Amino acid sequence: MSSPTTSYSLPSYLVTPSELSTALSKNIHSRLSTAPRIIPLSAAWFLPNDPQKRTGWGSYVAKRIPHSRFFDLDKVKDEESPYPHMLPTPEVFAREMGKLGIKRDDTVVVYDTAEVGIFSAPRVAWTLRVFGHPEVHLLNNFRAWVDEGYPVEEGEPSENVEEVAYAVPEMNNSMVVAFEEVKERVTEQGKEGAEEVQVLDARPEGRWKGTAPEPRKGLSPGHMPNSLNIPHTTLLDPKTGAFLPTEKLKQIFQEKGVDPSKPIISSCGTGVTATVVDTALTEAGFNPDTRQVYDGSWTEWAQRVKQGENLIVKEEN
Repeated sequence: MSSPTTSYSLPSYLVTPSELSTALSKNIHSRLSTAPRIIPLSAAWFLPNDPQKRTGWGSYVAKRIPHSRFFDLDKVKDEESPYPHMLPTPEVFAREMGKLGIKRDDTVVVYDTAEVGIFSAPRVAWTLRVFGHPEVHLLNNFRAWVDEGYPVEEGEPSENVEEVAYAVPEMNNSMVVAFEEVKERVTEQGKEGAEEVQVLDARPEGRWKGTAPEPRKGLSPGHMPNSLNIPHTTLLDPKTGAFLPTEKLKQIFQEKGVDPSKPIISSCGTGVTATVVDTALTEAGFNPDTRQVYDGSWTEWAQRVKQGENLIVKEEN
């Protein structure tokens, strides 16, 4: 869906720092303006076992795009779920978007941290799309924004955000897959008449193999039967932390044996880097109608499958 105005249109889902800077330079930040705005949205987030004890809010305060807002993955979530940052209800999503001062006709450009590069921003952008926000983009990436000398703000935000009313949206359930369905499809895999599904696991190889521990204590490592391991970092430039070029992404998926004609479920640890894989699939031209993200991912899977079901596979070194 396109924005109500073409004045600030961005050319693609992934946008470069130059494209965002140009669009922002045409954007009016004024209380008197009624035109749709471009709002940069920080999705800064770190794993709970981050060795440097970094936090998303701390990174946002240290360095951010001017006039940006902060989307807290650990706060905007299903408040009743025992699993970390599961999708919120439509009511919670609308409430938090309103608190951020984001209107439904605003263009939102989600970005990550300069420290890590692409990591959690695809999850927040995906969340906005699940709830049908009309115009969502992903900056590729904030590290490049900083390195190329585009303006940043530092310190505690001084800009007062005016809360707005954000209508409760409908959730696009076709983009998400729940535990029960994943279990059924994985269990039925290979049986006569069952639809073949490809589970792409974005976790590091050691966790996928079961030879390295999970970051959350007490959680068994390993993987779902027949899943393919595509660590999210293999889809990113190791120096810049940005997505690799389209042709390189296509090559990686082809080498991994991913079939564009078959349904795909992306998974990871808690549903964050699964969306890095999903975004890369978009850039590589895979059909979005045949793709879903497993929201609970390995954190839910490892806690809910039962011993004796043989649904956690571990491999030898």
